Amino acid sequence: MKKIISSLKEHLEDFSTLIYPNLCLCCNEALVKQEKHFCTPCAIGLPRTYYHLASINPVEQLFWGRVKIERATSYFLYQKGSKYQKLLHQLKYRGNQNVGVELGRMFAVDLNEVNYFAGVDYIVPVPLHPRKKRKRGFNQSEAVASGMQHVLQKEIIALNLKRRHYTSTQTRKGRFERWENVQDLFIQKDPEIFEGKHILMVDDVVTTGSTLEACAHAVLKSYGAKVSVATLAYAVI
Repeated sequence: MKKIISSLKEHLEDFSTLIYPNLCLCCNEALVKQEKHFCTPCAIGLPRTYYHLASINPVEQLFWGRVKIERATSYFLYQKGSKYQKLLHQLKYRGNQNVGVELGRMFAVDLNEVNYFAGVDYIVPVPLHPRKKRKRGFNQSEAVASGMQHVLQKEIIALNLKRRHYTSTQTRKGRFERWENVQDLFIQKDPEIFEGKHILMVDDVVTTGSTLEACAHAVLKSYGAKVSVATLAYAVI
């Protein structure tokens, strides 16, 4: 009976796909059965940074002289107008959390091959203000962190770091304005949780690094804490 139900379900899914085909989020071509969210050619063509293979990379350099970061990297390059911009838009503005989870998982697989974040104790997604989280319905950084956790097998601590007040969007701000917008923005509920721990801060995209810098300053107030950074995308300005 279970086999019959399973077979029937599979046929119904195939029929549904004929009427409402699953389309690649990047190029809009129909996906085959084994593909998720994006087609194989688009997955292969994803502009990966491979920064985790370099001794020094542009993401790490963002924080030089600003805050002590152990290691930092991003999965792919983000360029406005690129077809891969649609992936972040789906995640951030269309509520497609599964995209963030899948990209986070793929990212972590690459990182695990060279044990890039060896010694990390906790994964901490960059928090949203409760008001913004209610409006959006979720935190996109938590979706990415969830995908990474499946591979890295590290505990996610999402509630210890919080935003002190609501801030306007960073999108159209310059570097100095971005820093003013987030200065002293984050605070820990219990600094003892991060004492002596290596924290991996996770976000969807990094541009100037101001938000992650502010997060790191808050975490480093815990005695003996260390911070590393991982983002899905690095914005090419």
